[in-house]
Amino acid sequence: MKKYSTTFLGLIMLFSIQTIIAQTEKPNILVILADDLGYADLGFTGSKDIQTPNLDKLANNGVVVKNGYVTHPYCGPSRAGLITGRYQARFGMEINLTNSFYDMYNGLPLTEQTFANRLQKSGYKTGVVGKWHLGGSDTFHPNNRGFDYFYGFLSGGHSYFPENVKTHMDLINPKNGKPHYSANEGSYWPLTRNNKAGEFNEYLTTALSKDAANFVSTSDKPFCLYLAYNAPHLPLEAPKETIEKYNFIKDKKRRVYAAMVDELDQGVGIVIESLKKSGKLDNTLIFFLSDNGGPRKKGENFASNGNFKEGKGSMYEGGSHVPFLVHWPNGNLKTGEFDGLVSALDIAATAVALGNGDTSGHALEGVNLIPYLKGEKKGSPHEALYWRMQDGAAWAVRTENGKYLKRNKSKVSELFNMEKDPFEDNDIIAKSPKLRKELAKLWNDWNKENMGNIFLQANAYQKKRLQMYKTLYEELLEKAKKKELLEIE
Repeated sequence: MKKYSTTFLGLIMLFSIQTIIAQTEKPNILVILADDLGYADLGFTGSKDIQTPNLDKLANNGVVVKNGYVTHPYCGPSRAGLITGRYQARFGMEINLTNSFYDMYNGLPLTEQTFANRLQKSGYKTGVVGKWHLGGSDTFHPNNRGFDYFYGFLSGGHSYFPENVKTHMDLINPKNGKPHYSANEGSYWPLTRNNKAGEFNEYLTTALSKDAANFVSTSDKPFCLYLAYNAPHLPLEAPKETIEKYNFIKDKKRRVYAAMVDELDQGVGIVIESLKKSGKLDNTLIFFLSDNGGPRKKGENFASNGNFKEGKGSMYEGGSHVPFLVHWPNGNLKTGEFDGLVSALDIAATAVALGNGDTSGHALEGVNLIPYLKGEKKGSPHEALYWRMQDGAAWAVRTENGKYLKRNKSKVSELFNMEKDPFEDNDIIAKSPKLRKELAKLWNDWNKENMGNIFLQANAYQKKRLQMYKTLYEELLEKAKKKELLEIE
């Protein structure tokens, strides 16, 4: 009996030690970012026609953030905010950068640390797989911004099939012979693995997923992986067999888009399975979100933002209110829905807090979400969230009960009661001067810490660059004509 008791006590002590180790071990961090994903196009956000079982399982076993936002309603600035944990207006980056290999100034400012920088200093193995879109020159390459590993593309977009890859970018539109300016310059160039060419021989979403799966399974240290899919961003391209799966969808564009979201979910499944097999899933903190809402430009409606107004590029909810989930079995999170205001800024703050990352330099503007998601802290992580586009051409501020905004090119501002009217149907600006004044003060106080844009929008930049080449050529040509020819005897 005494021997049994000693063995039993030993097992209890062993279990206690293992529990303490599990609680103190640094978690792995996995940030999965979709591109231009419609809010309502996942099972856990209400989709009835697109199948996303892998993401739905993460949501069911994790926390679904009902009021999750990004810091800008389109790609580049949104990613800049997420990866630095600071509002991008703080460092003058409110536009989409172009992919310029030889410009040492056109990229995420070197004054800023990424969350990878901060975690790398505390012993994490860091990686980014997929879309970068934060500068094309070596100065701004992911390997020089805190990431030990990079596989993907530096530009703002990419074709999904390897047969479309080519080694140059056409600057002349073959239809009219005039220069054209692509916001996604480099969309057909080869992929990159660190500073070399990267292999790409299958559907891009699958290739990125397999590479990410390999990264998480082979890391011998706590890892931080930023898995930045370009799916389901244009061009609308998907494997034929997956498109056929959605033949019941009449709209052809939505049918292909649905297949792209399906492939994205399958890709997430590949990564999750790798985490399971390597025994790392339980201690991996996973964030999933989109960089902005589904597109609505020129009346496109193949993506669904549900009842939220408008979409990508808009200050209405459809622009920045995104699908957002958090999954971490070892974190003892209260599974279900969380209603507080959550920002993409909180990803860096949470990761750095849990990973004991570097906190020097600029202060992070997000909040460590874990105490809120455990139920240890009550209320909303943020009193207010803020948006600004191109030096204030459009803006918005949102609290739990109100939202005050001005849309781009609009001369009037609007005010909404977000408790009673979350879909922004009834403008109450004429009826609520007190609320308007309160929100205006919040935004103005926040805006005092911002700076103006220091970059040109991608298309404008490319026009200036072509004009620079033309001007330089004309100057040299004129100089050559004026130079006297040498005569010899």
